[in-house]
Parts: sequence; structure tokens; C-alpha cells
Amino acid sequence: MKTITVASTQPTELLDITSNLHDAVAEAGIQEGVCSVFCLHTTSCILVNENEPGLKQDFEAVVRDLLPQAQYRHDCLDNNARSHLTAGIVGCNLMIPVHQGRLVLGTWQSVFFVELDGPRPRRSVAVQVIPCSA
Repeated sequence: MKTITVASTQPTELLDITSNLHDAVAEAGIQEGVCSVFCLHTTSCILVNENEPGLKQDFEAVVRDLLPQAQYRHDCLDNNARSHLTAGIVGCNLMIPVHQGRLVLGTWQSVFFVELDGPRPRRSVAVQVIPCSA
């Protein structure tokens, strides 16, 4: 298993970790299998989408507006219930096929760590490349 570490600078931010995942697959030396990607935080998530600046800004705006401002019970602890709830809706993990030693992603697909409660100096993603027979 490998851990990818990222830092966020905004309250909501999409950080492209695709190249980190390509590196993890290359380091594993596995030709056929799956790459498991798991977010180690409850106020962030993992997403596959296009790495286009306007789309990233649109997604960040939608995430901010996904849940209405409300009196969430969890907010009495640390005022980040919307971040937890949004992460639960989007999801914390992915399984990406590996074929011939490469991630199987579509032409415009990138993998993002999505910060929902930033900025944070250190966030972690667990990555494990699992072999299987073709």
C-alpha cells in the first residue's frame, strides 16, 4: 500500500491525483489488476471527472450549494456537517482497472481528491494496486 499526501489551500478544492496514481501503478509493477483509491478523511472525497478549469469551478460551486445552510446537529462540534454530508454523497473510494501496467481511464478522465473542509496542510489517500489474472 502507498499513501498519497496532498495539501489544500481553499475551503472547497479539486486536487488532481491522477499522476500520483500512475506512479503507484508503475511502482507496483503489476500488469493486470485494479487500483484501489481510498480517502482517509470524512470531510473529503474521491471523484473521477474532466480536469478543465471551468468544470472544476462549476463542481466546486455545486458542492458548496449541494446542501442548504441549516442547523445540522453535528455543527455544534466543529461546524462542518455540510462537508461530512457532501463527502458521504460523493463517496470516499474508487476501483480503477489496470491493464498492461496502466490505469484504464477515459480520454478526459482524471482522478481528484476533493477537499470539502479546507484549507488543510495534510490530507491522505490510501492507494493499493491489486493483481488479478486477465
